Amino acid sequence: MKVTIVGAGAVGASCAEYVAIKNFASEVVLLDIKEGYAEGKAMDLMQTATLNGFDTKITGSTNDYSKTAGSDIAVITSGIPRKPGMTREELIGINAGIVKEVATNLIKHSPDVTLIVVSNPMDTMTYLVHKATGLPKNKIIGMGGALDSARFKYRLSEALECPPSDVDGMVIGGHSDTGMVPLTRMATRNSVPVTAFLSEDRLNQVSEDTKVGGATLTKLLGTSAWYAPGAAVSGLVQAIACDQKKMFPCSALLEGEFGLNDICIGVPVILGKDGIEKIVEIELNDAEKAKMQESSEGVKKTNGLLDV
Repeated sequence: MKVTIVGAGAVGASCAEYVAIKNFASEVVLLDIKEGYAEGKAMDLMQTATLNGFDTKITGSTNDYSKTAGSDIAVITSGIPRKPGMTREELIGINAGIVKEVATNLIKHSPDVTLIVVSNPMDTMTYLVHKATGLPKNKIIGMGGALDSARFKYRLSEALECPPSDVDGMVIGGHSDTGMVPLTRMATRNSVPVTAFLSEDRLNQVSEDTKVGGATLTKLLGTSAWYAPGAAVSGLVQAIACDQKKMFPCSALLEGEFGLNDICIGVPVILGKDGIEKIVEIELNDAEKAKMQESSEGVKKTNGLLDV
């Protein structure tokens, strides 16, 4: 199992580390445009192999896509990260050209690859990859919902004053500060609805804190977060590589599901060896449907800025 990660910055390197430590891939290739950067990150990570007990081979390359040939899964983290005060949407002008070029080069060397898009604005970049590559819809996956849901569960565990492992919950909709739809109604603590423990006001606060999770970290760090995004990507990679049939909310191309068409947006999917093996159409109430519709309108507005 060969995994390529394009972009050896903080998110890409974190993803490579988590994939290696989980020890399910035979090879991870890190690729970056900065001379020697991916090679250095790969060497640094390989020097942790005996300490962390993994056998995955990690190699780095400066913009040589021939080194990615035969990749089963490729992750696109390329592009500029957010700075404090920036929205994800403001990155579109620069990142669209980068993502399109990366996706095209990856497919040239690995025509059967499954692509995971991380670059922001993530839903629009995922849509762009669909339009630019023509890959089957199951082979292109946007990462956002997996990360947003992890942040949602963190905020829920904080409010409940319980271990995060007690909590389950999901965020659908657009990967943006205004587009996320945390499904508080369906969230549980060990199968008991969280509504049994938390007031409506507290749950609303959890939702709002979840939506600005990325912006909060960007303000604190001075740049985008990397540990949780890297871990979220590695979870998707493992689900596909190991044919786990796990359910994650991911940005998928919709063709009528949830009443939406010609859009990539976060919905529950089953991930296995064929990528997105099923889109799970959960039953939303009227309020959730309205939020999902509003979110989709925001994503389509951003999509309209693309030159496709």
